Amino acid sequence: MQGPLSSLKVLDFSTLLPGPFASLLLADMGAAVLRIESPTRLDLLRVLPPHDQGVSASHAYLNRNKRSLVLDLKQPQAIDVVKRLVAEYDIVLEQFRPGVMDRLGIGYEALKAINPRLIYVAITGYGQTGPYRERAGHDINYLALAGVASHTGRKESGPLPLGVQVADVAGGSLHGVIGLLAAVVARHQTGQGQYVDISMTDCAFSLNALAGAGYLAAGVEPQPEGQMLNGGSFYDYYRSRDGRWFSVGSLEPVFMGALCEALGRPELARRGLSPAQVDQMALKQELEIEFERRSFEELEALFAGIDACVEPVLSFAEAVDHPQLRARHMVTQVPREDGSLQPQMACPVKFSAGLPPPRHIGVAAGLHSDQVLRETGFSDQDIAALRQAGALGP
Repeated sequence: MQGPLSSLKVLDFSTLLPGPFASLLLADMGAAVLRIESPTRLDLLRVLPPHDQGVSASHAYLNRNKRSLVLDLKQPQAIDVVKRLVAEYDIVLEQFRPGVMDRLGIGYEALKAINPRLIYVAITGYGQTGPYRERAGHDINYLALAGVASHTGRKESGPLPLGVQVADVAGGSLHGVIGLLAAVVARHQTGQGQYVDISMTDCAFSLNALAGAGYLAAGVEPQPEGQMLNGGSFYDYYRSRDGRWFSVGSLEPVFMGALCEALGRPELARRGLSPAQVDQMALKQELEIEFERRSFEELEALFAGIDACVEPVLSFAEAVDHPQLRARHMVTQVPREDGSLQPQMACPVKFSAGLPPPRHIGVAAGLHSDQVLRETGFSDQDIAALRQAGALGP
């Protein structure tokens, strides 16, 4: 079994999270992904704790199913290697700041001249144009400038640092994959590749789907706890007597009725239909009282067999063991270098034809250097010369 993307060959110059998560999805779906890593500039993901048998768990997961070639891109011989690879690996993924790849001599125009079918995906914080194009940033900065953080959180305590990197992953990684695959479809039609410019700030901005649409079309500025879905209504989290939490999303009348009936307060159901925030806050207070009267275990049992859009807030360990995620096989076993298995999160995309099993966890930098170069036509003498020149690193 090869996977639906087995015809794609990707050179991945990215590090940290956005690019590697994108290329993880591609590799899981069968694409041949070759990481190009620096011998002098360590990818911090490789040393990010915690570690499993001396290997960063994050690196082992995000770089599974990928091969690694170490090249010092400051050496002209390494640039020549990249240019030879592009004849075969006709998709490039990178997340340097704008202009870096051009200065190295392997930007889009230079590589396109070698292979007109090249699809070149650049993931950056702010995109290839605009006054912030060369500005440094991280996930929290992109969410702030995109307006997402301004209406995410509580009125009194302010914006929340989220547990997942929304701009990096939902913004950069997923939009990067979407753009890449759209360019592949276009290439099938035209025979030509193209440049795909992914700004994590742009993508995070577009994720303001409901709140942003409301402001642009109707002039309603989103505020924390000001909309139905961000804490401005009963749609929220509620604490149990023993300090655990439950999510309540009972928006539709049938679900609201089931919620209130289960809590022994059927008279509250009609309040769920009121658009007035004062009514919503009063309803919220009543629900808080009802949830705090019961323990987590009692509430979990109460709602287990009821379709009320009420679910417990699980720890990650609890999520791993939840019967729904277990039924969906969302934890997979991935071979380590010694043949033993490491549990990892599985590819979430399901295909009726299935996917190939995971081949290996993220590997040591440069593990496949000689193998890849031989496949590309370099002789052992050529490889020795590249290593002698410092192009391959140690």
